[in-house]
Amino acid sequence: MAQDVLCDALVLSTWTAQSPGPVLDPLERTSEILFGVIMVLTFTSSISVAESGQAETREVLIAALGCNVAWGIVDAAFYLMAIFIERARGRMMLRAIREGRDQTVAHGLILAALPSPVSAVLVESEVETLRQRLRQQPEPTNAMFDRRDLAGAIGVFLLVFLSTLPIVIPFLFVPQAGVAMRASNAVAILMLFGIGWSLGTHAGRPGWRAGVVMVGLGLVLVAVTIALGG
Repeated sequence: MAQDVLCDALVLSTWTAQSPGPVLDPLERTSEILFGVIMVLTFTSSISVAESGQAETREVLIAALGCNVAWGIVDAAFYLMAIFIERARGRMMLRAIREGRDQTVAHGLILAALPSPVSAVLVESEVETLRQRLRQQPEPTNAMFDRRDLAGAIGVFLLVFLSTLPIVIPFLFVPQAGVAMRASNAVAILMLFGIGWSLGTHAGRPGWRAGVVMVGLGLVLVAVTIALGG
């Protein structure tokens, strides 16, 4: 049973098979939301409550939306590119394992493809069993992308873009710039806390502590981005 799990894990990590779980894992989802929040905060933080009129505020918000649309497209493209490179490398490794005559090299490739805690406890006979089972696996397909990959890319774009909306909505519906700014900042802080909470629970850590850390980290990243002209 353990060998079945290890073999399945190796196949999943080296070619095109994928788990039936969510298209984007929690780290990917929260990272994209965090990126979108930081980007829009660099724009809303530049709005001067005392000096900016409605026209100037509208221009900043349009620029923020346009920026996140552009970066959402870029992130989606890089997501697909990473999948393509990882899958091509996986096929190359699988081919080397199946066709190579050097058993030591094949064992090294198998161990490199497995998580360190797993590879550290395997003995040579177990690694050889995995090699033999991999040699019996059918040839993986050569499809560049599937519907799951495209759904993931669309998800990346939507996460970056939609994370903009909760922060800019106060400026659209609250006429007083000062009140809108405070409401927008409050929403951003809540979003950062939620991102940290999600990552903390995913990592098995206290959610509230990770949330507080994420709020501090997010504000620092926004300040650095603004200081560097972002």
